[in-house]
Amino acid sequence: MGHWLDRNIIAPGKLPLLLALTAFVLTFLVTRVITRLIRAGRGPFRNIRPGGLHVHHVVPGIVLMVVGGFGAVAEGRHGFGAAVSAVLFGTGAGLVLDEFALVLHLDDVYWTEQGRKSVEIVVLTAALVGLVLSGFAPFGVNELTPDELQSRSIVVTNTLVNFLIALFALAKGKPRIALIGSVVPFVALVGAVRLARPGSPWARRFYRNRPRARRKARVRAYRHDARWAAVRHRLHDLVAGAPDR
Repeated sequence: MGHWLDRNIIAPGKLPLLLALTAFVLTFLVTRVITRLIRAGRGPFRNIRPGGLHVHHVVPGIVLMVVGGFGAVAEGRHGFGAAVSAVLFGTGAGLVLDEFALVLHLDDVYWTEQGRKSVEIVVLTAALVGLVLSGFAPFGVNELTPDELQSRSIVVTNTLVNFLIALFALAKGKPRIALIGSVVPFVALVGAVRLARPGSPWARRFYRNRPRARRKARVRAYRHDARWAAVRHRLHDLVAGAPDR
């Protein structure tokens, strides 16, 4: 493990990225715990309201991202300053993406159905950064043997192809399958080859003059939602908290 860490993380200068990812995930988890405690009226935490203005945590998140980003550019990939900048940036990114839905909708949708988008974006970001860190992308790794170069090239190619398939699934109105499929091979292929959901970009473009396809898409979407909606909502509630009803 130590050899892998030194060869794939420390030597190529990826340690700041590892620190940023760790800070990102921990910040998101701690923030969700705190916001749920505030919502339940438990613990010492309260919303920040100077002068009656509710300051969302996306605001300090942006500040930390700016400071950490400029600090990382100034320090490079090595040294104590780079590590501190990475932690600041990861912490800020965790705060900002935890309220991604608020930024997207320009409205306080944190505890609504729309607010669930924040969790999905956080999971996708962490998964993609994790792929880079795990050595699937050999950036900065020197002295690769021919076998290592071949195996990594195959993995990188498969990852890119899998990501393109996930984009097809996303265009067909299946963001959750696209999210999982962007990191788990072949999952997105299911969403890419099946009928698009009603109202998706794919359906609006290709089902416009196909009433039978539109009808089948509506029936299939209804059956799928009736079967899996409750399970999906319980999982989201476990991670992010139940939305306001």
